[in-house]
Amino acid sequence: MPKEHDLHPGTDDHIEVEKSVQISDDVVGVIAGIAAMEVEGVAGMSGGFAAEMSERMLGKKNLSKGVKVQVGEKEAAIDLYIVVEYGVRIPDIAQRVQENVKRSVESMTGLECVAINIHVQGVSFHSEGREDETRVR
Repeated sequence: MPKEHDLHPGTDDHIEVEKSVQISDDVVGVIAGIAAMEVEGVAGMSGGFAAEMSERMLGKKNLSKGVKVQVGEKEAAIDLYIVVEYGVRIPDIAQRVQENVKRSVESMTGLECVAINIHVQGVSFHSEGREDETRVR
């Protein structure tokens, strides 16, 4: 079986080929955003006014909204801007988000997460199933 660095199998011409895989900040941002939203107690991501307007105007969901990423050759630093559900214990949610994001990013990209910073930007009071009651007389 020819080796990976053989240019012409069966000949003596062996040329080493440099291999490089670069993962964009956007790819890591999407992975981190999805992983954060998987955690129960996270109501959403906070992307700021510009991100909200572009999402509404384009009609597309921005999966990396609320995520800022710096990717190096072997490491990544991630900042997540989240909104939590009312009544949850914020330190617990933040820790679970960090763990889930670290696990997802590291397993999918091979990058080491050197920092995962959680910024809680708001609390959601939305409660499903509770509508204003109206009484009929």
